[in-house]
Amino acid sequence: MTKENIATYFQELQSDIINDLEKADGTGVFITDNWERAEGGGGKTCVLQNGRIIEKGGVNFSAVHGPLAPEVSKMMHVAPGDFFATGVSIVIHPHNPFVPIIHMNVRYFEMSSGEYWFGGGIDLTPHYIQDDQAQSFHTHIKNVCDKHSPDFYTQFKEWADRYFFIPHRNETRGIGGIFFDRLNDSTVAKSKEEIHGFVMDVGHSFAPIYTQFMRDNYNKPFIEAHKRWQLLRRGRYVEFNLVYDKGTRFGLETGGRIESILMSLPKLASWEYDVQVEKGSAEAKTLSLLKKGIDWL
Repeated sequence: MTKENIATYFQELQSDIINDLEKADGTGVFITDNWERAEGGGGKTCVLQNGRIIEKGGVNFSAVHGPLAPEVSKMMHVAPGDFFATGVSIVIHPHNPFVPIIHMNVRYFEMSSGEYWFGGGIDLTPHYIQDDQAQSFHTHIKNVCDKHSPDFYTQFKEWADRYFFIPHRNETRGIGGIFFDRLNDSTVAKSKEEIHGFVMDVGHSFAPIYTQFMRDNYNKPFIEAHKRWQLLRRGRYVEFNLVYDKGTRFGLETGGRIESILMSLPKLASWEYDVQVEKGSAEAKTLSLLKKGIDWL
């Protein structure tokens, strides 16, 4: 399996997900922005804004290559040389506060030395945590993992809890999901083709999971207080993505396209001073559940 094959699979995944999201939204249409990277490669950024259900969402594909800058080589713990990186990255911010934010990323990285690995993950960030929604999400993800290894869900869920964490807030970004990185035939007892199969199954799980959440929640009534809370929770999302997210940092360090990198940010977000929530409220419940190690099943 070549890097070109993998990039083609990711392009097809992007197209499938865009079609499914447009169908579920009902009115929104993704605009397509093809771009080239001066140092090598390029991608397709697809963004939907002001749809019926989706306020802002992006489904990005990229396949870039070229010399790896020395500081990036050091940061990634790889020997200097040329790199190839391809992947699909998705973030969806809905209008309704009861539809969750979702993120998914699947990616492949290869050095000219032959060193390679897969990475990715999928996680859910509800503005209001609902127990049945959290259980449904984690059940779907566990089923995907169990198809490939009985150890993947537990291992990658714990990894997601550690990764999607905002230290300066002492809270997780949401209810987690799975996260994995540097998967290759030396880090897991599977062939390159088998790992690729797992990564693609994670990718193909996105649309069925999220379009169901869209249909189930987009029409729920809400008031201004719910929107205020949604904007505050989006602010936390921004904090994580700009301060801690490795994909954002890699894109910036390698001269990535800024519009594509910052696609993950919401159209609107808010930061208020010293926000307090009412004891026993839905907001207080959500804050109490933004912790590592919760068994959502």
